Amino acid sequence: MTEIEHTGHCLCGAARYRATGAPKWIANCHCESCRRATGAPVTTYAGFASQSFVYVTGEPVRFHSSPGVTRTFCARCGSPLTYEGARWPGETHVLIGTMDRPQDFVPTGNAFVEERLPWLHLSVEAGT
Repeated sequence: MTEIEHTGHCLCGAARYRATGAPKWIANCHCESCRRATGAPVTTYAGFASQSFVYVTGEPVRFHSSPGVTRTFCARCGSPLTYEGARWPGETHVLIGTMDRPQDFVPTGNAFVEERLPWLHLSVEAGT
C-alpha cells in the first residue's frame, strides 16, 4: 500500500516539498511571532513527522526566530514554509497555505488563543 503524498511549494516555485502520510494534527496558531513571520492574522499549520517531510527542489533559508525555533522560507521569493520548535521535537509544521491542496487540511483546534486578535472569529473551537 502506498502512503499518501502531500506536496507544496513557495510562491515562485523554487522551493518544493513533499510530506508523506497523514499529518499528526492541523491547527491555527494565533501567536504574535507567527503573525509577524507570515504577515497574516492567523497561521494554519499541519504537523508532520520530520522524517516524512523533504524538500524536493530548492534549499530554503533557515531562520532562528527565537530560542529553540527555526522557520524556513524561500530564498528567492520570501514565502514562509515551515516551523520547527524544540517544544515539538521530531515534527515539521508546514504552513497549509503553501500546500498544493490546502483545502484538504481542515484545522481541528487553535494554539495560543490568548494572543488571538479580538476581531478574529473562527468556526474551529479553541482546544489544542
